[in-house]
Amino acid sequence: MLITIPLISIIIAVAACLYASYSDLKEGVIRNKLTFPLIAIGIILNAAYVFTTSASIWLFIECVVVTIVIFVLGYVFWKMGAWAGGDVKLFTGLAALLPFYAIPLYPSIVSYQILGQQFPLEATYPFPFTLIINSILAILPFLLIYVFFIAFKNKPHILGELLSPVKDYRKNFVLTLVVTSAVTLTYTLTKELNIQIILLSLILIYLLILIISKIPNTIKAVLISVVTVYALIINFEITISGIVILLITITLIEIIKKLLTSVSKEALQDNYKIQELKEGMIPAYSLYEKDDMVYTDNKSFLTRVREAFKTGDISLINPPKGKLLVSSMAAGLTEQNILLLKELKTKNRIADEFRIKKGVPFAPSIFIGLLISLFLGDLAFIIEKILIGILY
Repeated sequence: MLITIPLISIIIAVAACLYASYSDLKEGVIRNKLTFPLIAIGIILNAAYVFTTSASIWLFIECVVVTIVIFVLGYVFWKMGAWAGGDVKLFTGLAALLPFYAIPLYPSIVSYQILGQQFPLEATYPFPFTLIINSILAILPFLLIYVFFIAFKNKPHILGELLSPVKDYRKNFVLTLVVTSAVTLTYTLTKELNIQIILLSLILIYLLILIISKIPNTIKAVLISVVTVYALIINFEITISGIVILLITITLIEIIKKLLTSVSKEALQDNYKIQELKEGMIPAYSLYEKDDMVYTDNKSFLTRVREAFKTGDISLINPPKGKLLVSSMAAGLTEQNILLLKELKTKNRIADEFRIKKGVPFAPSIFIGLLISLFLGDLAFIIEKILIGILY
């Protein structure tokens, strides 16, 4: 029973994610008939495990608590407009099925070593958090493929915008040398002071990058030249490979930034006539009414947080004042929303078009994230290990 129930849970989780991916890609929904039974089955299986073994009853209680926490976290993402309701319920079901994969209750189904490191690399927090992290990271390549498909099919001009960081290689190369200089200086300082704290090193690298970036160009050129030559003298091969890797990484990060901002906005949004709107379509912005005026708000929650952080005005986090008419929530337009928009159009209070976001199916990324979590481990911990290896 010690092996059977965990393996049954894993098999059910993989099968459920596979079906959810198919449903999300084909119909754009993850059905309740999958997610609700998944939550119930997960809790039942964990209860069965506890009552058929010598495991403590507290493990079952913790299973329920972890499931509730994941649901609450998912609800927050839903309120922010990042996840659809089906995504939240699927994550909750997986949390109920696999709450403690990283501890002996759920032993790894595979075990292997790479360069002396044991895999899967497990995190110190419950498995569902690993699943969420890996799923979010997994959506980036999926989104890239999705955008490329749309670009080739309907909007080829956005490919130039997406690949512009490759053309702007000079700027990225300078930034690469700045980062290389910051890493070299940090490595030298921490080695001399015998301080090997990854968080402190990362903070120091960040501060040095800011300082070097702000100094005049002439002084900057001299500084990064001297530090880069010093790094080449200390270890030529590591420095050269580091510069190449950094240049590629910075370019990829710039491409990802484009993908998540201007490119995705252009590729994944379209204007529709009011008469063409259908239930479930996701608005690209929220619609408000104040002082008998109808206006839009296209700022995301994260955008408002960044603005509040930059200005120090916490009130900017709050949505605009006024009556909310239509929300940009991932749940999409309701029948009442569409009727209201038609009424506003008839009264000439809004234009005869409404911008709609094309929802990107998230279930395939959850499926990929689950496979990565089971067979490779926690990507955040893997990245941390790589950074430690580079710095020390």
